[in-house]
Amino acid sequence: MTAEKSARSNTAPKSRKGLVQVFTGDGKGKTTAALGMALRALGHDMKVFVAVFMKGDYPYGEWEALARFPNITVARFGFRTFTDPKNVKPEEREQARLALAAARDAMLSRQYDLVILDEVNVAVGFELIPVEDVVSLINERPPQVELILTGRRANAKLVELADLVTECVKVKHPFDQGTRARPGIEY
Repeated sequence: MTAEKSARSNTAPKSRKGLVQVFTGDGKGKTTAALGMALRALGHDMKVFVAVFMKGDYPYGEWEALARFPNITVARFGFRTFTDPKNVKPEEREQARLALAAARDAMLSRQYDLVILDEVNVAVGFELIPVEDVVSLINERPPQVELILTGRRANAKLVELADLVTECVKVKHPFDQGTRARPGIEY
């Protein structure tokens, strides 16, 4: 172990106070910001759990890359197809329920320093899971666990409970000019 790594390893005391963060808005960068936090935590030998709502087994590059790191667990839920908020299927609700249960179990296990609920705000907005269930999860959070919720249109109750809320605002996006999602950049 290098001296630099040894010095960094001691910077995340187990007695630190965790916060609740929400990354929301219609702009790009919510999951990216949360995963930046995960990378920072990993650099301090912290343990990270990510519950991925609604993205299923789609070949997102970030999940493939994170699988190479020790100290991180990524649990993906949902299907490869996008959820239609006007025609939600029972199995989509079940996948969201399983994602929330996995996040709760990880958070309460006290094995993780950082727990990320990726796209949970959308799952709440599409009524895949009740907002009250996410509120309960936040209220059950052990004080040392950092909790991050991502996704567009965060529910006002979740915003109120958060310690930090960042809104990603779209000013301009190449999708608007017809550019398709690119591997390694958008997924």
